[in-house]
Amino acid sequence: MGWIIAIIVGGVAGWLASMVMARDASMGIVMNIIVGIVGAIIGNLLAGPLFGIDTTIQTFNLPGFLVAIVGAIILLAIANLVQRGRVR
Repeated sequence: MGWIIAIIVGGVAGWLASMVMARDASMGIVMNIIVGIVGAIIGNLLAGPLFGIDTTIQTFNLPGFLVAIVGAIILLAIANLVQRGRVR
């Protein structure tokens, strides 16, 4: 059951992050899920040591969801920087 919650929460977090970063049109549902789950991992790596927030994506709670969104935004920002460097 935990992996189903991770997919759903990751998909929503990735979708919201892609809307914030104006990349929603270029990403599909699978990429939103991947970005959301990887973003949650990045967010947990940063939120734990910096703010003492211990969350997991496998159980739904508001702090964990917000950490997943922030992590996904960070991931998309890094992807934007890499893509800009490749185009020039």
